Amino acid sequence: MTQTTVTALTDEEIQAGLSFDQLKELVGLVEYDASSDPFPVTGMDAVCFVVGNATQTATFYQLALGMELEAYRGPENGSREAKSYVLRSGSARFVFSGGVSPDSPLLDHHRRHGDGVVDLALEVPDVDRCIEHARSVGATILEEPHDVTDEHGTVRTAAIATYGETRHTLVDRSHYDGPYLPGYVAAVGTVARGEGDAANARGRRTFQAVDHCVGNVELGRMDEWVEFYNKVMGFVNMAEFIGDDIATDYSALMSKVVASGNHRVKFPLNEPAVAARKSQIDEYLEFYAGAGCQHIALATNDILRTVDTLSANGIEFLETPDSYYDDPELRARIGEVRVPIEELKARGILVDRDEDGYLLQIFCKPLGDRPTVFYEFIERHGSLGFGKGNFKALFEAIEREQELRGNL
Repeated sequence: MTQTTVTALTDEEIQAGLSFDQLKELVGLVEYDASSDPFPVTGMDAVCFVVGNATQTATFYQLALGMELEAYRGPENGSREAKSYVLRSGSARFVFSGGVSPDSPLLDHHRRHGDGVVDLALEVPDVDRCIEHARSVGATILEEPHDVTDEHGTVRTAAIATYGETRHTLVDRSHYDGPYLPGYVAAVGTVARGEGDAANARGRRTFQAVDHCVGNVELGRMDEWVEFYNKVMGFVNMAEFIGDDIATDYSALMSKVVASGNHRVKFPLNEPAVAARKSQIDEYLEFYAGAGCQHIALATNDILRTVDTLSANGIEFLETPDSYYDDPELRARIGEVRVPIEELKARGILVDRDEDGYLLQIFCKPLGDRPTVFYEFIERHGSLGFGKGNFKALFEAIEREQELRGNL
């Protein structure tokens, strides 16, 4: 019988002051034994974006989302082709890259897709073991395992392809103590945060970790990519949403969720379903010009403060009609939650309960010009789910925005 082991904290989680119990509550982290996993994944290393203006985007994420600038690479330190900014909030790390030289491939990518996620980078304990297994089951290897070294040590890395033009870079940074990766220099933002020590800074975070990253794929390809994650990366199936669970009067989609053994990394995968009008997945695929990462769910331990702070900083959230909160069936189903329903109603926060507990969640409008990438903010209280009871209300809210854009 396989012995269950407690999952160790990553360096990022330790630096963020997070504990195992906090992560169990924040993102549903579970204990598991990695020894029999052919493709062990420690956690998310970084969510990497290509954007039209990395300099302005990095400033926006510091000002609006409260992230902290951690590292930088650009022409000033040898990267003539592109600029990249590394930002952190808790254990969540985002990297924003933009083209500098006119012939930069990043500009070609941005012209086709707009602002979007190009890399869901994963921290792994053994890059070579993962690549050997991935190759044996037919995965496309984009980069062979190799070392990158500077005065701070060595990082071993490789990369495999997933849906669309998205990749998973595999990173082993166990022998590295630099700010991010070789080639980057430590950087400190100029955004004023007010007085206070590191503990107070942690208290000001609007989110603490990445909960899950949602991928949208073409019609008929969801099961193909579920199998990819099962076979190539050893992910387990967590949930499945089909039929009336995930449809409105106008649009429909299908969704399955895969997760790493420790549940630190969770990837819901969506595909459109035949319906009377264009679904949110169809809209994404059209405006992103293919499959890609649609939204990123960010874990918070105080969603009320998060919504209040982000709203004051100019982030716009999807609106939920009052009828959602006044529905007696909803109130009976969710029971007691940590804040009054009236407080949730005032902010448009959704609530759902399952056999394990409940969660609070809210979704912002797309942050770029194209109706593609957006964020979810989620506060878990035992629930390991994804807000199944809120799907109809959420999709109707998205459809109202689609109609305003002329895309429904």
